[in-house]
Amino acid sequence: MNKRIRQFGFSLLLLATLGLGSCSSKYSYETVPNDPLQARIYTLDNGLKVYMTVNKDEPRIQTYIAVRVGGKNDPAETTGLAHYFEHLMFKGTNHFGTQNYEVEKPLLDQIEQTFEVYRKTTDEDQRKAIYHTIDSLSYEASKYAIPNEYDKLMAAIGANGTNAYTSYDVTCYTEDIPSNEVENWAKIQADRFKNCVIRGFHTELETVYEEKNMSLTQDSRKVYEQTLAALFPHHPYGTQTVLGTQEDLKNPSITNIKNYFKTWYVPNNMAICLSGDFDPDQMIATIDKYFGDMQPNPNLPKLNPGKEAPITTPIVREVFGPEAENVSLAWRFPGAASKDIETLQIVSQILYNGQAGLIDLDLTQQQKTLLAYCYPMTMSDYSAFLMAGRPKAGQTLDEVKDLLLGELKKLRDGDFDESLLEANINNFKLYQMKQLESNDARADWFVQSFINGSQWADEVTALDRMAKLTKQDIVDFANKYLKDDNYAIIYKRQGKDPNEKKIEKPQITPIVMNRDTASAFLKEIQASKVQPIEPVFLDFSKDLTQLKAKDDIPVIYRHNSTNDLFELIYLFDMGNRNDKALGMAAQYLEYLGTSDMTPEQVKSEFYRMACTFYVSPGSERTYIVLSGLNENMPQAVALFEKLLADAQVNPEAYNNLVADLQKSRSDAKLNQSQNFSRLMVYTEWGPTNYATNQLSNAELKAMNPQQLVDRIHQLNSYKHRITYYGPSKTEELLAVINKEHRVPDTLKDVPQGIEFKQQLTPETKVYIAPYEAKNIYMAQISNRGEKYDPAIEPGRKLYNEYFGGGMNSIVFQEMRESRGLAYSAWAGMDRPSLPKYNYTVSTYIATQNDKLMDAIRTFNDIIDNMPQSEAAFKLAKEGLIARLRTERILKSDIIWAYINAQDMGETTDSRIRLYNDVQTATLKDITDFQQKWIKGRTYNYCILGDKKELDMESLKKIGPVIELTTEDIFGY
Repeated sequence: MNKRIRQFGFSLLLLATLGLGSCSSKYSYETVPNDPLQARIYTLDNGLKVYMTVNKDEPRIQTYIAVRVGGKNDPAETTGLAHYFEHLMFKGTNHFGTQNYEVEKPLLDQIEQTFEVYRKTTDEDQRKAIYHTIDSLSYEASKYAIPNEYDKLMAAIGANGTNAYTSYDVTCYTEDIPSNEVENWAKIQADRFKNCVIRGFHTELETVYEEKNMSLTQDSRKVYEQTLAALFPHHPYGTQTVLGTQEDLKNPSITNIKNYFKTWYVPNNMAICLSGDFDPDQMIATIDKYFGDMQPNPNLPKLNPGKEAPITTPIVREVFGPEAENVSLAWRFPGAASKDIETLQIVSQILYNGQAGLIDLDLTQQQKTLLAYCYPMTMSDYSAFLMAGRPKAGQTLDEVKDLLLGELKKLRDGDFDESLLEANINNFKLYQMKQLESNDARADWFVQSFINGSQWADEVTALDRMAKLTKQDIVDFANKYLKDDNYAIIYKRQGKDPNEKKIEKPQITPIVMNRDTASAFLKEIQASKVQPIEPVFLDFSKDLTQLKAKDDIPVIYRHNSTNDLFELIYLFDMGNRNDKALGMAAQYLEYLGTSDMTPEQVKSEFYRMACTFYVSPGSERTYIVLSGLNENMPQAVALFEKLLADAQVNPEAYNNLVADLQKSRSDAKLNQSQNFSRLMVYTEWGPTNYATNQLSNAELKAMNPQQLVDRIHQLNSYKHRITYYGPSKTEELLAVINKEHRVPDTLKDVPQGIEFKQQLTPETKVYIAPYEAKNIYMAQISNRGEKYDPAIEPGRKLYNEYFGGGMNSIVFQEMRESRGLAYSAWAGMDRPSLPKYNYTVSTYIATQNDKLMDAIRTFNDIIDNMPQSEAAFKLAKEGLIARLRTERILKSDIIWAYINAQDMGETTDSRIRLYNDVQTATLKDITDFQQKWIKGRTYNYCILGDKKELDMESLKKIGPVIELTTEDIFGY
């Protein structure tokens, strides 16, 4: 029987006076005056919280189900448990994810019992024998399981963004669902949270371990963990990590996980947070129907860590890893719900806001460090304030530290302009306006309030309190908390991490996938009838307004009727391929002032107006972007045009910039992701490509900076378009452009540029670039020279959806679910960015070194011999159609949809063809597409890894191995 939400015996008038509302005699809720979300907050009798905010922009709903438990609640002997269990929540229940739970359960019980023996065994030979038993039992159990059936359920209802995340304080499950699927969504989620079954355990464990492997080369994560360890030696924030230790991940306990689920995944420890298009009365009734009978746990464990002693002298830690050196300083603060955190937000903005803070103007603008920033890191029990910096060439980490501490001293001494306080509030309001446009951000605000234990009334009124803070309040606060001796300092140094351990891959028998099997639960969801939502496609002639400014400059206009935000863009169809110095000119502009304003004054004025600008040159196109509060748009445009026309050369700033750029280039070579990105570009485009098309160090040193300033002055003289999204009327916008936009009477044609050529792949080659890590990144790229054809686009998108798209795709199932080969893997056919380029077929995987050959063999097999499943195809098709029905391109995205269509030579919304063609598509169509476009291709392999850890002899059997240097792929 469904539980009822607690009722209050008050009249509607009294309810409204107290900030409580009632939608009927049955359901009562809390509200807060002047709430920008107009939120309703319900509490079921069993303690479940439900937060709601309605947003009618599109017929979809962002749903978050947050559980107030995370890494800090992990048992000390099985760290990483909260995160691991998050993965297991996708494995199904006794109703779905299984063909016959009664037969499957005894096998799952045996696996659980055997893992308990395994984790307590230390002899390696015995452990291998026990693991072999686990593997055998798991294979037998997989005969009755239906992998990824949760993802199939989400595909069936047209969900997007199926995912979850775990931090120290929360585990949160996310779905973006069509507004007509609320009943099915609630039914699925309630079953999942009531009846979770742990299956597919050993392969998912390998997935989690691969995620841990990837973290070992992420020096920023290691710095973060050491920061917490230094600040919180008596709290789980500091004594354990969310991902857990390598030892604990290899010795898990299903028994502990089950007890964890029973203890924490209870309604009085959960919140459902929703933002989107729904009727609140119907929504709460539906949630009550499915979640109301969950049983609470009246004895939730209390976390009682030891009290942290005051820090009276700097705590020093070191972290080693492959990436560039940096230094971090951190101060301990109360938990996120404390009012002190509101003051800390203002303090942080005074120090660093990206434009006009003390760090921005004193360190970044003056080029005293390569990088410097600060931010508050808020958590439930404690928070922290972090400052960090990267050194210039020849600069020590201690010199960076002293510079950061110097800015703190200025804060404590009150050596800052009081006008920053008002500017900060304006920019916080700007940020909040942007957040309110997003269902994701709106619902996440609820999650943070619930997890941190803050009152919603305090959340809504925080800006009002922050606006009342005075300069003296800030100075007193800084002197109380941010002293020069009560911090932790973490030196991130280059070098081998002594904590890394190499663990060999286990022998895993691929589990049975049962692709064409469906549970009765899934069939029931698929058979359910919902009121269909009709798709809405763009009509560019109606959804946009085409204007002409002076000199016949095209203006693409879209009205913003939601808030006072604007975005104005000058769009030039020229980029670094037309002039490789454009990127350098854009960077140099950041350090320039005008004939009557210093660079610091320019930045401060933009920040005061709550506006910002940047110049972004790509390979094909350059964007000059100005955005912020529309009420200040005319002044912001005038100032920006003044800067473009009157920027003054600064030789000292140029010399510093050249030195910093050379240091940044050296640092980039130390980063795994940047190395892999450059390797893929090299493999696809050859040694001369858009990424290497940049000024050499010699050219930088030889260049007269006046040449860069001349480029800035002349940029507006080239033909360009203007886009505007904002609340101004067309005549108001044109008046501003015609008055302020400084252009010559006749605009110049865009200069000819270099045409980079994609490399065809007539024969297989293997490119290897070096990077020492416990894992490798690999991609396969195939290019046969096929040009863009809009007629094949529906088939391509449906193929990608079926084969390589989400968690229900063939690639995900074979690479991750069946074999535990990777944390992430993808494959598909990529559309060219412009008609002059070619289609490519590509794969991607990040995996442990000794799994590489298994990954290559599996990829090649499933690409050429694509598994065929009517059930999987039906789900891919239905999911794509459901998303097309409910997807809405809104706001400024309409402008970019139009520009993208123009780029591809089209005049209509391409989704129209996709929607119509997919309706009649069959599995045979996908098979035919695969046979024509995919099967039998040859590939260039690009592998980033440590040659000593790779099976080079096996790689040579694939094709000629070309060993590249780091200098080869970066071009310097």
